[in-house]
Amino acid sequence: MTDSLMTTYNRLPVTFTHGEGIWLEDSHGRRYIDALSGIAVCGLGHAHPKITQAIKEQSRRLLHTSNLYGIDSQEKLADRLVDLTGMEKVFFCNSGAEANECAIKIARRYGHSKGIEKPGIVVMDGSFHGRTLATLTATASKAAKQGFGPLLEGFYRVPFNNPKAVEKLAQQSDIVAVLVEPVQGEGGVNIPDTGYLEALREICDENNCLLMLDEIQTGTGRTGHWFACQNAGVSPDVLTTAKGLGNGLPIGACLAKGDAAQMLNPGSHGTTFGGNPLCCATALAVLDTIEQEQLLKNAVSCGQLFLDLFQRGLGDLPEVKNIRGKGLMIAIELDRPCGQLVSDALEAGLLINVTAGNTVRLLPPLIVSRDDTAKIAQRLIPLIKTFLDASKG
Repeated sequence: MTDSLMTTYNRLPVTFTHGEGIWLEDSHGRRYIDALSGIAVCGLGHAHPKITQAIKEQSRRLLHTSNLYGIDSQEKLADRLVDLTGMEKVFFCNSGAEANECAIKIARRYGHSKGIEKPGIVVMDGSFHGRTLATLTATASKAAKQGFGPLLEGFYRVPFNNPKAVEKLAQQSDIVAVLVEPVQGEGGVNIPDTGYLEALREICDENNCLLMLDEIQTGTGRTGHWFACQNAGVSPDVLTTAKGLGNGLPIGACLAKGDAAQMLNPGSHGTTFGGNPLCCATALAVLDTIEQEQLLKNAVSCGQLFLDLFQRGLGDLPEVKNIRGKGLMIAIELDRPCGQLVSDALEAGLLINVTAGNTVRLLPPLIVSRDDTAKIAQRLIPLIKTFLDASKG
């Protein structure tokens, strides 16, 4: 590998050259099952013909004009997302961090509109919202923040899945918003109790706060609904998404309704590349394909099959603390650090990752079949058992 790149990643010793469906092939011709989807990005897998066709057709017509002009595919995508979510307005950007940055700016401007000089936002332990200075401040990881201070003020952290802690803080006069992931991804696929989002919605309503949901990872069908909040029937004031929306092309979106939808105006926020014709046309094809191929139902069905297979194969092991999931967000939590499993799985032709130090995370494409699900489980279960046996000594 070249020395010309900044060392911001501990890359695995593999370079992929092409892929098809759930499979990737490396520069030596070896094939791998992709159970990570580029970290929840390639929900339709690799080289999906409908996505390839959409990119091909749009690239022939127009790639970029800037947001100084109308963009037909951007307007159509905004209308489609509004219909799917019940929100009112959309701002398009290039990534999840940018979408969350937009949400934070909306919250602060909302606070200033109410005469609050230093608006505060409630965030959670275990959260991950991005690596810009604002989203890094909102993120819980101390390691990610190391060496980047001073960070922003105005963020108040409470335990995840604890509505009472949020309620206590929300009564402060400077609190203007609550920012939370419906399911924490980087934090370990942490799924809150039933009623958690509903409780946050009620707390925000009672205290005139914005409920802002980070659906960067959970959106675009990942949990079996278009967006995870729809599992609970909760409508936020601000919703952010990215990752799976472009199936590999960089696009993010910040959606808002009510007062939050009126906070940004010409000159207050912007982007050069966000919402360009190519990415928006591709995102429209992604949404169409998910709908046409009934992939929301598939996420629920295969997600449950993953849980059943892992419970059957690993559930009795005392070293396995928990097996959990929501749709195609699957976690196997062990009682010890298990980063080694990423390399072990790669050697076995399987792409996974480990988050929170001790949690195997799977984010397979939404197109994964039941047979594919069984193949992934058949490869991963013996790897985990072997790892646990070796680590006992």
